[in-house]
Amino acid sequence: MTDSKVVIIGGGIGGAAAAVALKAKGIRADVYEQAPVLKEVGAGIGVRPPTVNFFKKWGIYEDIEKVSARSEHMEIIAGDDQVLVKEAWPVLTENKSDAYARLIHRADLLDTLIAHIPEDQLHLNHRLTEVIDHGVYAEVKFANGKTIEADLVIAADGIRSPIRNQVLNRHEPVYSGYLAHRALISTRAALGMASQDNVLRIYVDGYNSVYFMPLEGRDQVSVDVTVPGKFARRPEVTKKELMESITGFGPTIQKVVENMDMKQVVTRPLCDLEHVEEWSTKCVTLIGDAAHAMLHNQGQGANMAIQDSGELAETIAESVTIEEALQKYEEKRKPITRLYQDLSRLFPTDKAETAFPEKAHF
Repeated sequence: MTDSKVVIIGGGIGGAAAAVALKAKGIRADVYEQAPVLKEVGAGIGVRPPTVNFFKKWGIYEDIEKVSARSEHMEIIAGDDQVLVKEAWPVLTENKSDAYARLIHRADLLDTLIAHIPEDQLHLNHRLTEVIDHGVYAEVKFANGKTIEADLVIAADGIRSPIRNQVLNRHEPVYSGYLAHRALISTRAALGMASQDNVLRIYVDGYNSVYFMPLEGRDQVSVDVTVPGKFARRPEVTKKELMESITGFGPTIQKVVENMDMKQVVTRPLCDLEHVEEWSTKCVTLIGDAAHAMLHNQGQGANMAIQDSGELAETIAESVTIEEALQKYEEKRKPITRLYQDLSRLFPTDKAETAFPEKAHF
């Protein structure tokens, strides 16, 4: 199906990964993004082995390696120094060599993916207004007046996916009750709270947490302060309010946060979705947050979007029809994404063993 017309809506990590994955299979996919510039803000992420395996298949691993660093362990710490857990990165396989992550900033990951997409396949300033599913093809309309037709539309348009809500069933995001305050700071500004050997550190106070993820190549640390807060699409939080929310943490963490420039802090409400039963029609499908948005406690949102892209590209390449490919894609991806959605609602110190189906390995 290399001659199929494929359109991707959304130029974030999931959409860019889908374009790169399809390119590796000899399939052109045009990416349409509403923003005038492709960029990512926010936190660093831990890229896991199944994701790394796709990067190797696509021929981009060496470029990813240049802007990331391998991490062998993670720690969960109470106060400033009481280590509750120090362990290898958790895995859902019996292969212990998979117990690692490559730490990378989201912007570096997106930039690397975009660099592997031909320039004429990237279309900015295209805000989708309508998708019409005609059964054997879909019609996509944009606010700038452009209309295109495609054999397959891939919705990488996020948790509030307009495509999902227009073509499939409407699903509203579920607010967790928590806000995430994220910033990049220098390694020195972390005041020793961040590891010097690429260990993710999660400091906890009850069900509140502060993540310190070292980003070696940048000489920076990605900080994530997750605390209760009032829901807003774009919350506005003062330094005083932020400091009041972390009084249960040790004095060094409080000092780190106090020193942060609030203009550099990105605050977002943490939301996810209940399980979405339908991901696809015969010519439209969902990937990433549009299909299975999850909380950040397992650090798997970006990983799942990238792995969706890899599996979707493979099923398209091996199938006779788009409809067949989408059925195979859902069968492969739903079990693991649903598992991680459920696990991501657990706090890092919660016991998660009962959430794993017996003998289930992914």
